[in-house]
Parts: sequence; C-alpha cells; structure tokens
Amino acid sequence: MGMDFNNTQPIWMQIVDGIFEQILSDKLKTGEKAKSVRELAVAYEVNPNTVMRSYDYLQNNGIFTNKRGIGFFVAYNAKEKVLEIRRKRFLEEEVPIFIKTMKMLGIDFNELSLSYFKSEV
Repeated sequence: MGMDFNNTQPIWMQIVDGIFEQILSDKLKTGEKAKSVRELAVAYEVNPNTVMRSYDYLQNNGIFTNKRGIGFFVAYNAKEKVLEIRRKRFLEEEVPIFIKTMKMLGIDFNELSLSYFKSEV
C-alpha cells in the first residue's frame, strides 16, 4: 500500500492527518478498533516507532483510547476533537498565509466573496 509522504511535515504527523481524514469521512467510526501499530507500519512502509508516535499523539489528544492488550480504539467524541484541532491549525497556520497572499496580490475580501460565490452557483 505505502503512503506518499511529503517533505513539509514529519511522517508521524502525516499519519495523524490521514487518520483525521478517516475519522472525518466516517471510514473510522466511534468505538471502532484501529489497525495495530505493526499493521499500519507495514501498510505505510514505515518504522513501527513512527506509527507509535502518531498513536501516542492521538491518545494524548483524546482521539484514540488504548485498551491494554487489545489495541487502540476511536474515542467517543473523536470527530469533535479532530474538528477542533483542525480548525485551530487552520486558523493559526493557513489563514495568516492566505491573508498575506491576498494582501500581496491586492485582493480585498469583497472581491474574494464575489468570485467565490459566483463559482459556487
């Protein structure tokens, strides 16, 4: 299977983002058992320690729970927590770049709104 990793973000965080996508798209549902660390490491062709770092992050942020000896499971309110993390990251990392680019290109918010809504109709 493998995964196409990029050089802009650590691999463990790209794995987290992939799991976020699965949770948001309901491919991984509340209470569902996640793949084992070894299974995911083999599937993504990465070191199991890399996957474990991803799972630790997910557990520390309340997205996964760990049932000792059984594995990791999607937490009850995982989807809400993923949305919260993604929104925060978007507002702190992506929006400032977007606004800076708009200013450099001389695009104002009215122009943006008009062009966006025209293409959505």
